Amino acid sequence: MTTSATGLPAVYDDPFVLAGRTYRSRLITGTGGAANMDALARALTASGTELTTVALRRVTPGIRGSILDLLAEHKIDVLPNTAGCYTAGAAVRPARLAREALGTDWVKLEVIADEHTLLPDAVELLAAAETLIADGFTVLPYTNDDPVLARRLEQLGCAAVMPLGAPIGSGLGIRNPHNIELIVDLVRVPVILDAGIGTASDAALAMELGCSAVMLATAVTRAQDPERMALAMRDAVQAGRNARLAGRIPPRRYAQASSPSVEGRL
Repeated sequence: MTTSATGLPAVYDDPFVLAGRTYRSRLITGTGGAANMDALARALTASGTELTTVALRRVTPGIRGSILDLLAEHKIDVLPNTAGCYTAGAAVRPARLAREALGTDWVKLEVIADEHTLLPDAVELLAAAETLIADGFTVLPYTNDDPVLARRLEQLGCAAVMPLGAPIGSGLGIRNPHNIELIVDLVRVPVILDAGIGTASDAALAMELGCSAVMLATAVTRAQDPERMALAMRDAVQAGRNARLAGRIPPRRYAQASSPSVEGRL
């Protein structure tokens, strides 16, 4: 096996670069749904994640023993998340508060249409993204699996696009793989599959489709064994990425022998 300049086997030397930051892990996790802090800590460690979202409405900066303290202890970057916002204005306000409180201009932008589907509101999402980008934020938007909308978000200046695989927390997997592939082909910023992941094979598929990373929360925090599922997701993301880079064989209508035929075989 060849070795890269970093001393790692070349197959593993594949850093994930997001808005100028470099990460070894391509798995981004969330904190919602964890049974307790101890379970969350074990799952985060098993996942190998280096970037984790925190819903701004669920934390108070400065409180000892908080999720923020846990992430700092494990040296995991915090990605503030505007979860639960229904309008552009409602999303912009907590993003600005988070910048002051947490000292980061990164934000995972969520502007949802209703509490039943939790699907993104495209109109409000674009408006919020435009405002935050003009204000100097690094915006990572949760969006529909719509290639046109994804390209529009890129054109506004978003640092990545985060299309859903299925509705948040549904565990339905990737319902429209073709659209995810189209988004990967159309935009030049990282594509992060966000929402709908249910099990490891879903995460592997996202990477095989060409996504740069996978974002998930419920699939781990509400699994029967969160720590083991986190480990499975870590391995699945790596396996899917390696498969994408390796280049799969084309699907064929009929069989093709893997060994050459031998004349005169008995």
